[in-house]
Amino acid sequence: MPLPGSSEIAVAEGEQRRALAPQPLLDTTLDQLRTLVVVHEAGTALAAARLLGREQSSVQKQLDTLNRNFRELCGEALVLKQGRGKDALFTATGEALVERARDTLDDWLEVVTDSRRRVGGSLRVGTTRFTLGFLTPAVEQVAADFRADGVDLKVVHLRTRNLLEALRANEVDLVCGSTLTHVGADPDGLDVLEWRRSGLTLVTNLDRRLVAGPAVRAAALPRLPLVIAGSGLVAEFLRGWFGADYRGALNVAGEVDDVRYGFELLSSGLLHGCMLVTRGVAEAAMDGRLPDGRGLRTLDVLGDLEPKLEVLVGAFARGGEREQHDGAHPLNRLWEALARQHSQWNENRATRSTVY
Repeated sequence: MPLPGSSEIAVAEGEQRRALAPQPLLDTTLDQLRTLVVVHEAGTALAAARLLGREQSSVQKQLDTLNRNFRELCGEALVLKQGRGKDALFTATGEALVERARDTLDDWLEVVTDSRRRVGGSLRVGTTRFTLGFLTPAVEQVAADFRADGVDLKVVHLRTRNLLEALRANEVDLVCGSTLTHVGADPDGLDVLEWRRSGLTLVTNLDRRLVAGPAVRAAALPRLPLVIAGSGLVAEFLRGWFGADYRGALNVAGEVDDVRYGFELLSSGLLHGCMLVTRGVAEAAMDGRLPDGRGLRTLDVLGDLEPKLEVLVGAFARGGEREQHDGAHPLNRLWEALARQHSQWNENRATRSTVY
């Protein structure tokens, strides 16, 4: 049990310790720490200099300064020179300081990045390959204003299975893509700009006499030769319907890592079967955005199994975060641009439906 007042004593001692920190330690800069970390990762001062875009003499000068200061502080240098072409040798003190320096730099970068994003100086957006077409026109609406305001906008590619995980981990501020949900439900703790909800589709090269269509029941899938993805939304559907050992419950004719390869496999005729894809991917193939899908037929999969699942396609942000900013914040400006883009897309689709 701590003594009465011990926490106040510890705080006072901590303040005094920082106030009396030795000058060689206070003279150590973040730039020097970065150099130390890069030398440790690259192996030599020459390799580090290339990574940093500096002269080797500049890197070596920083190492010499660190060695001199820490000999005074700890009685041991941090880095010892080896023979020509050999990696630098880090002492025990050097190894310990590299680990702390790496954490220190990461912490500072995280704080600076979070602060910059909070005040609207930067915005990171994640998108899957198949929703890039929705994001691009919205970005074009705000790009000029973002440049004028000095907003650093970065768009990063994410796979569907990492989409919401990256958002919840604060790696991005907004994502565009798909996620699996129960029918009518939204992901917990997120703001959702819904674009569409749909199920699965079969893409096939089988003769109509074998699979007539225009739809097939989910309960009938075990009777068909299936091409499936090893991960992603389709795998989550199958796991939900047929259990963790869904491969054992199905007639798996082929398994692919990339849906484009699956289209090529079916189009080539090397494999005869049915590939399960999301409805959006099937539509992209049928309207020519995925040319490898030419010549194949599509059949909707009727979700007659429990649980009732669907694909939710849209834009997602962390719940309540947009309300913390005014309408001029980049997150809200891009969100509104995406909403306008979706409204325009719906109007165009309605027009096409009327015409055709």
